[in-house]
Amino acid sequence: MFETTRYEMGRRVRGTAILTVAIGLYAAFIVWYFTVLEGVDYDQMLESMPPAMMDAFGIETLATIEGFLGSQIYSFVWLLGLGLYFAYAAGGLVANDAEHDRLDLLLSFPVSRSRLLLEKVASLFLPLIALNVGVGATVYVLAAVIGEPIDVANLALAHALSVPYLLVCAGIGLVLSVLVDRAAVAERAAIGVVFVLFLLESVVGGADELEWIQYLSPTYYYEPTPVLIDGSYEPIDAAILLTAFVGLVIVATVLFDRRDV
Repeated sequence: MFETTRYEMGRRVRGTAILTVAIGLYAAFIVWYFTVLEGVDYDQMLESMPPAMMDAFGIETLATIEGFLGSQIYSFVWLLGLGLYFAYAAGGLVANDAEHDRLDLLLSFPVSRSRLLLEKVASLFLPLIALNVGVGATVYVLAAVIGEPIDVANLALAHALSVPYLLVCAGIGLVLSVLVDRAAVAERAAIGVVFVLFLLESVVGGADELEWIQYLSPTYYYEPTPVLIDGSYEPIDAAILLTAFVGLVIVATVLFDRRDV
């Protein structure tokens, strides 16, 4: 059982390790940069920033390590960067096999299409868990080293709440992956959709007449900075994201079952 999941996870080990180390190094740079900016007038800096930019990158305060990390890492790398990464990774799950004529071989094995799809999706939990645990631990240790300890419960919660969000991004890529036969098309389309949804919430959703449109974006339901600062979050947001992910998987499963290979 789970042969497909193990195989797909094996293919992701190297990429996951490289990405985790890369983001960990970036986190180290951001923590160091926070010490360099000691004594800077953050209030004046924030006053000079456009409100749209502050909303887009989740900037609430830069005077604390939690607020600084929230704006420089979690509201940028986690929301946008990893959102695009998981959409891209899921976009190639099925389309890549279809493009290289491996899909018909996989479907000739005694396994249902729905199980094959679910096992491929399950392989994404390797980078999902590794990134959250690895980067989370790195951030916690580095903050403690510079004498700015972060509440471990808030940090763990910020990472845990990112899981439903990243799963939705992967779900978007999965739906596109079963719709097209070329991996590059599915991957780029998935990146485009997630990026547009990010803009809808951070830019377009700021207009009063278009406020309703922000509810269509998964980024609306995950705000890491308030979680890091004081542990504030809405449980219903995580539930909405998990429901959206399950819905996307169901849609992808139905489309895959009806697909002519």
